[in-house]
Amino acid sequence: MKTIYIFGHKNPDTDSVCSAIALAYLKNAQGINVAPKVIGQINNGTKYVLNKFNTPCPSYINDVKVQIKDLKYEKGAFIYENESIGNTIKFMKDKDLNAIPIVDKKKILTGYVNLKDIVNYIALEKNIKLLTNLENIINLLEAKTICSFDNEIEGNTIYITCPDDQISKDVLNENTILVIGDRYNIIEKAINKKVKLIILTKDRIINNKLIKKAQKNKVNIISSKFSTSEICTLLPITGYIKNLSASNSLTTINIHSYYTDFLSLTKRISFTNYPVVKDNNECLGVVKMTHMQEYEKKKVILVDHNNYSQSIDGLEEAQILEIIDHHNLGDIGTNNPITFLCKPVGCTATIIYEQFIKERVKIPRDIAGLLVSAIISDTLLFSSPTTTKDDIESANALAKIAKVDLNEYGIEMLKEASSIKGLTIKELIYQDFKTYSVNDKNYGIAVITTMDFDEIEKDIAKYIDELNKMSSSGFKAVLIFITDILKKGSYILYNETSENLIKNAFNLPNVYEGIFIEGLMSRKKQILPAILKVLD
Repeated sequence: MKTIYIFGHKNPDTDSVCSAIALAYLKNAQGINVAPKVIGQINNGTKYVLNKFNTPCPSYINDVKVQIKDLKYEKGAFIYENESIGNTIKFMKDKDLNAIPIVDKKKILTGYVNLKDIVNYIALEKNIKLLTNLENIINLLEAKTICSFDNEIEGNTIYITCPDDQISKDVLNENTILVIGDRYNIIEKAINKKVKLIILTKDRIINNKLIKKAQKNKVNIISSKFSTSEICTLLPITGYIKNLSASNSLTTINIHSYYTDFLSLTKRISFTNYPVVKDNNECLGVVKMTHMQEYEKKKVILVDHNNYSQSIDGLEEAQILEIIDHHNLGDIGTNNPITFLCKPVGCTATIIYEQFIKERVKIPRDIAGLLVSAIISDTLLFSSPTTTKDDIESANALAKIAKVDLNEYGIEMLKEASSIKGLTIKELIYQDFKTYSVNDKNYGIAVITTMDFDEIEKDIAKYIDELNKMSSSGFKAVLIFITDILKKGSYILYNETSENLIKNAFNLPNVYEGIFIEGLMSRKKQILPAILKVLD
């Protein structure tokens, strides 16, 4: 079973990351193959928490779009360049292919051949010259080895069907591949001329005298069960398939390419199948047009969000198995029923803690530490109006398992999380930024939790300039709420055209950049509902 990915929203916060890690632990404990991921850069507060509990940050995943690797393509459908034409035909028939990639020993794509090329070679070529190895000849002619000295066989093929006196001595040389029956005089002449290869027909043998002479002159001799006419048909297709290879205008598809890009390619270049390659051009097989609708969607579980705008790119191409969230219902829909756990609590981690209890899975110290940190972060150590009794009870239980003093660790953690040192204006805006779509218009709301508004106030003009730029590039309004957990309220910055939105949303007679609203602590419960009410 392919790995199921668990992740939170873009611009991941502590709840988003820690909930994904904890839920992944729970699912794996239940025998489900899952992996936590992040879909954005984590903030300093989350880094602090992960370091505190010795937990590596989940790896980044860019999207969950369907890729070529998700298609049920024909794995291993390629032929080595030194394979025989005959074996290639058989392989193509077994795989139901009318064309096949050719690779070298390291499976690097070197060419391509189709049935038309093979048919033309067999039907139209004189097939006098042959380049192959002895193993290919022995296999296709079902021959036995009498003398063997060379691995590679190259030469001109001669079939002896005429009387001895009609054979010119000049015909026999070191580049001759001789097919012959019981003409022992000619066989001896051929050995004396040190021909490249003698193929005896109908399982014939030669005496020891000729064998010793052949060994001395290093002449390769094999004996086939087939007649001269049969060998005449088979011998040409013992040649290397690379002899027919076309390396020009090779159209390949990378294993990591997107399915939608592949569809566009097939409309421009119409083939029946395409070689699938890695980045280093190693061939993995072929994808046939008949595979187009045979693919497996990536399976995902979402935590701490249920809006497309806040989620990963390509989510509409994935299979959502489950959503665990504590926000208002968003716009994500599914074709099939799923497990959707949504509860009006202050933190997703509270819901996940309850799942551990329900499933009777023991919580290790590090996981407990991550979950309690998420609750502290999202509820601002229970000072946010989103805080519920469930959050407080869960946090107290988790703090005991994690062996931390809830209040002492909470203040320490929030202090670290609220530090803005070393962060650029853009980084501060985007570290907890969410996009909401209302009436086909986008609204951006950023939350910065800090106890040091004075540092932001010094550059307030630069912040407003950045918000104006964002507003002119796809956002109807862009707002920043700087939450101070000690003062228990938030300062507001906004793009210059959003003054009335702020005034109406929070019933203010006058507004100005950096205005402080006491008690305004929650985007989910206070900020967003107030803004949506005005927009509706």
